[in-house]
Amino acid sequence: MGNTEENKFRRKKKLGSYPYLSVVFSITLALIVIGLFGLLLLHTQKLASLIKQNIEVQVYLDKNISENNIARLRNILLNSEYIARTGDEPAIVFISREEAAKQFIDETEENFADFLGDNPLRDVFVIKIAEPYQETESLAGIKTEFEKLQGVFEVTYLESLISSINQNTTKISLVLLGFAILMVAIVVVLINNTIKLALFSQRFLIRSMQLVGAKASFIQWPFLRRSIWHGLFSGALASLLLYALLNYANRKIEGLARLQNELEIMSLFGLIMALGAVIAFITTFRSIKKYLKLSLDELY
Repeated sequence: MGNTEENKFRRKKKLGSYPYLSVVFSITLALIVIGLFGLLLLHTQKLASLIKQNIEVQVYLDKNISENNIARLRNILLNSEYIARTGDEPAIVFISREEAAKQFIDETEENFADFLGDNPLRDVFVIKIAEPYQETESLAGIKTEFEKLQGVFEVTYLESLISSINQNTTKISLVLLGFAILMVAIVVVLINNTIKLALFSQRFLIRSMQLVGAKASFIQWPFLRRSIWHGLFSGALASLLLYALLNYANRKIEGLARLQNELEIMSLFGLIMALGAVIAFITTFRSIKKYLKLSLDELY
């Protein structure tokens, strides 16, 4: 007799049990997928930013320009909003024609003065452009503006290369954005189906609580509270696994750490946790609301 009652208790407990482990496991896997894509997106953006940081403009000066005019031009360029800065230090370098000739001779081991009789090179300012002004149209405007300065002979930059970089960066960003939207949709569907299946076993318990007069909010709240914790825990677990994977990749791939910003990565992990909690909450709310509206016949 005791065994029969114990078996009934176990069956009831099993019928009313909530498969927490499978829910957390499924949500964690889904969040790992979207986290991996988020890391890929951050690394891609950082790589594009590093490439753009090396965009340079050469401002060649007139021959026989005086030291005073060179100093004047330097001050104008230093105060320009187009110049990239590392902290308070502007990214601008002056190379005299003599220094340029020495560098050329050192690299080629040929002295052009032997057959030209003169140094044809010019004094030049090499400047790096701030990121907001690295688009093709902006660079063309900067070139025109600098060439109007008195004492400037010519302004040059690798126009075709920069145009190609900007076009490819835009295309890659659009493709990654499309994939990001697709990944989020897939994750939402996966988590939604997982929680729906998990709550399916609770439909009779929900009905029983309704029959004894429990309000909808009273029935919903325990499930919603658990769903938030499950989403947060799954997000934290996914973040820990992604962090371990990232550290492993940093040890195996040289220079990968240079593409990482700790604040951005921590923000991504926080977003993953929030996303898990929000999706789990909304999905649980919709599922419970559905079962509250079903008739007894529809529960079977």
